[in-house]
Amino acid sequence: MAKIVSNFFISLDGVVERPDQWHFPYFDDEMGAAVGRGVEATTAFLMGRRQYQEWAEYWPNHSGGEDAGFATFINSIPKYVLSNTLTEATWQNTTLLSGDPSQVAALLREIKEQADGEIAMSGSATTVRWLLANGLLDELRLLVHPIAVGQGQRLFEETSTYPLRLVSQETFKSGVLNLTYAPA
Repeated sequence: MAKIVSNFFISLDGVVERPDQWHFPYFDDEMGAAVGRGVEATTAFLMGRRQYQEWAEYWPNHSGGEDAGFATFINSIPKYVLSNTLTEATWQNTTLLSGDPSQVAALLREIKEQADGEIAMSGSATTVRWLLANGLLDELRLLVHPIAVGQGQRLFEETSTYPLRLVSQETFKSGVLNLTYAPA
């Protein structure tokens, strides 16, 4: 049985939006190794509409250069898109999951039961909150950066409560915390 794992670069004040503007000064070999371990365990990828549209435009056309390894990986693995506004998913190996939220949740449970490894997702705080609310998220992996960004979308912006338990922790020399949580 597969597990759904969410990965985020996150600031101390909970911002997950636009990490390209604050994340890179902290990226080092330790963080690269942690990210690499996550990619190695990934057998499928789950994303929301916005990420799908961005990645479906970018990755099929970037199979060379320094992006070649990830492009080959992401283009070939199964991808699942949560969206009620898309009418089709044209990127290879992509399945569109839409409709009534309870039906989509049931379909994701079936996908988890039939798959192995990890179904990774990142980039959508809304999706993570929906997965938690529906009992579908197995792990929340956070790379907490020692910076307060001040503004931007936060991972948890609503009033819902999601009890979590710490599964593992690691501190990098850069001050970044590598934290893994699971629903309590």
